[in-house]
Amino acid sequence: MQTRTDLAIENTESDEHLKGIEKEEIYQGTLKITRISVTNKETADIIGKPVGKYITIECLPITDNIGELKNETEIIGKEIKKFLPDEGEILVAGLGNKAITPDALGVRSMEYILATRHIKGEFARVAGLDKLRGVSVITTGVMGQTGIETGEIIESIVRKIKPAVLIAVDALAAKDVSRLGCTVQISNTGINPGSGVGNRRKGINERNIGIPVIAVGIPTVVDLMTLVHDKDESMIVTPREIDLLIGRGAKLIGMAINCAIQGEYDYDTLSELVS
Repeated sequence: MQTRTDLAIENTESDEHLKGIEKEEIYQGTLKITRISVTNKETADIIGKPVGKYITIECLPITDNIGELKNETEIIGKEIKKFLPDEGEILVAGLGNKAITPDALGVRSMEYILATRHIKGEFARVAGLDKLRGVSVITTGVMGQTGIETGEIIESIVRKIKPAVLIAVDALAAKDVSRLGCTVQISNTGINPGSGVGNRRKGINERNIGIPVIAVGIPTVVDLMTLVHDKDESMIVTPREIDLLIGRGAKLIGMAINCAIQGEYDYDTLSELVS
């Protein structure tokens, strides 16, 4: 039976012997960071993941941690930064449906992203914000709300404002319940909107959009088929603390992206600018 997961670390667990998979594991405090590279198309086809790089950060459950998560945020930000170009404006897109809690991660994360594209010139200098990198922020909604494919919306904006890179945030699906709310995945292979709730659309990736795409997400659901081995079921399982998971996960991802982009400013300063 095919099990559905968006996590490269789960796709490669039983196929580490394959040529074309490179894996590195390191620990930073309570965090485990796994860096996976899929280097050839044959292996990519076998594991069901595109050629590219995937970073998985495993942490303590977000819902159990009542602290600021400052350390985790800064470490995740450093991992995101590794994928960013040194220059150029950045477009950050929150994907998903705010009305469906397990699918609201991308939309809620945008509440914490510092939009700076409009802060320029003398105003920026006087305000002490002249070192901010240009960032645009959008939430795309879903096709059922807009009648437009998410990829088409993003592609149109990219053509107009010409950012150097797109960071797309979305909820993900895992096959292991223990990964929900305590795993962050970052990749340079793009994303399929709605994957977290089993509603895949046209891929948002460099081939389709025309610029590099960095995908960031947290698994919020497990496909019931994966758990009960019943192919006739089309339901998902999500933690009972899903509201808390989305709220804290959104801040974690949003602030991590700020830390990655705005390297001239520390976490505390960025928090003040966002609030």
